[in-house]
Amino acid sequence: MTTSQQANSPRATAASAPPHLAIVLISLAMGGFAIGTTEFASMSLLPFFAADLGIDEPTAGHAISAYALGVVLGAPLIAVLGARLARRAQLLVLMAVFALGNALTALAPGFGWMIAARFLSGLPHGAYFGIAALVAASLVPQHRRSQAIGQVMLGLTGATIIGVPLANLIGQAVGWRASFGLVSVLALLTVLLCALFAPRDQAGQSDPLRELGALRSGRVWITLAIGAIGFGGMFAVYTYLATTLIEVTKVSPAVIPFFLAVFGIGATLGNLFVPRFADRALMPTSGVILLFSAVALSVFPLAAGNPWTLAADVFAIGASVSLGAILQTRLMDVAGDAQALAAALNHSAFNTANALGPFLGGLAIREGLGWTSTGPVGAALAVLGFLIWIVAYRDARSADARSVDAKSADAKSAQARSAPVDVSSGSNAAPPENPRARRAPPLAPDDRSRSDAARDPVA
Repeated sequence: MTTSQQANSPRATAASAPPHLAIVLISLAMGGFAIGTTEFASMSLLPFFAADLGIDEPTAGHAISAYALGVVLGAPLIAVLGARLARRAQLLVLMAVFALGNALTALAPGFGWMIAARFLSGLPHGAYFGIAALVAASLVPQHRRSQAIGQVMLGLTGATIIGVPLANLIGQAVGWRASFGLVSVLALLTVLLCALFAPRDQAGQSDPLRELGALRSGRVWITLAIGAIGFGGMFAVYTYLATTLIEVTKVSPAVIPFFLAVFGIGATLGNLFVPRFADRALMPTSGVILLFSAVALSVFPLAAGNPWTLAADVFAIGASVSLGAILQTRLMDVAGDAQALAAALNHSAFNTANALGPFLGGLAIREGLGWTSTGPVGAALAVLGFLIWIVAYRDARSADARSVDAKSADAKSAQARSAPVDVSSGSNAAPPENPRARRAPPLAPDDRSRSDAARDPVA
């Protein structure tokens, strides 16, 4: 897996883009569909496997945290260890391990085994998305990177429209174990599609130590912090959404898939349209999304009492998922040669949010603040993420200003070094660079003194 700037080079991407670009993106997005289904369906199925395994729901939330922990640890570890492997080979291996982890989840005999299986399932998550993002970005011109990454992420958001409601329906009708079995089948389908359509590349030339060099960049850490903190609010609400619908909104469990689909529609539309603005103004767009998310999360307690107002708010919260593709592009800009590690770390950051949000939301619920208390908790996380964004934005503005000044200085220096050499006749002809090098007129007294020339009548 090469981690050079090829992923950002318009010359390399435009020339190497295969004619079946859409098929490649669909194949990569299928993996996102499988990952999104298991990640979000496990939250919507939380009341069901908690009852089946004889544990309370805050304790059952540890299974979600175990998956997130697997992502956080697996993403950088796999990115570094796989630095010299071809990207296509990594995609195949990662999805095979993902299929195995979900199959073991479906067969788990107890909660302890389920925790271990969820951890294994999470290990390939971040690395797969990171590599898939680099492959997608390498197939399009630079000014379309955010859109290409967003199209890969459409698999994840599309899962929230189709995969998660379907898994929830299967979980209610057949059992929660069948839902994880479905995810395993989707993962195997992704292996087949990537084997057929993913671009064949040579083994990477990157050095694992060079990949780790991304961890020395303060800009990388600030960008990761925005996702790890600011995105936690969405997970705080979504994790306990099914229970909130039953206990607060007083809807039937059969209606839960409808609200999950509404969330997915918001996420999908966000990933379709928001990256178009990010390709023009990357950092300002991410700041607007964080503020938008804070507002949507803060009104969650007010909207939860009515199914229609809650559906509108859930749609808005889902639209904030587009922050993922935006920060992915930002990391590609600031990571230098460590592209694979930075791309994978983005999903470590978001799954840190996946662990942090449910944990803090669960604490608020345990303290007796009610199921809707997850909304203010999530809003506080989004605001904190925005404060971190301010630091990143100021740094980006300063870096852009220094870059402009450096380019201006280089241009002036180059202009000073280069002088016109056109000595053609005419009133507008430029003077020669060295006046002393001008040839003397034919009748000039070259070898005689000024006095001799004065006595010479010819002269």
